Amino acid sequence: MPKDKYSSFKELYVVEKDGTDYQKRAVKRASDCLIMAPHGGRIEPGTSELSIAVASEDHSLYLFEGIRKRPHSDLHVTSHKYDDEKAIEIVREHAVVVAFHGRKDRDDPTTVHVGGLDADTRDAIIKELQLEGFHAAVGCDELAGEHKDNICNRGSRSLGVQLEIPKFLRDALLSKPDLLDQFSRAVRKAIA
Repeated sequence: MPKDKYSSFKELYVVEKDGTDYQKRAVKRASDCLIMAPHGGRIEPGTSELSIAVASEDHSLYLFEGIRKRPHSDLHVTSHKYDDEKAIEIVREHAVVVAFHGRKDRDDPTTVHVGGLDADTRDAIIKELQLEGFHAAVGCDELAGEHKDNICNRGSRSLGVQLEIPKFLRDALLSKPDLLDQFSRAVRKAIA
């Protein structure tokens, strides 16, 4: 993974322009659950679309999206350094936080690595994805999502979940609406 250009949003906002380089979307709904893509748009392509599909009209939604074509690391702020005030505010208002991330395929283009400190929700998501025929496993190392300051773990219970989805699978989900529906249904069932 390339080194982030910015170590915080405070640094990023000095240089990058809202509406030109990035955009933020926050939708608060009457739900205890927030679905988010902290590196959406062109930063980690497909994560915004997956978040929108899972949130549907039921769950709250937060997206930080890169809107210009550029290297991934330009607008990527590591999850445990995520200091965007709007994101922190909406995350704190929710008991269940599920963050969608993209990862490189490496040697495993189909497995969703599910991490975070909310072990019950993490395990439920893994189970439901597997029941729908997807490959899912507990994330480890940099995909574990266990840092207490990870944006997904900053909800009202100080617990959260992150899904690290390989590019091959993200592309497949976006090109096959039935597959996306199947994936979304599994995650939604787990967080219900």
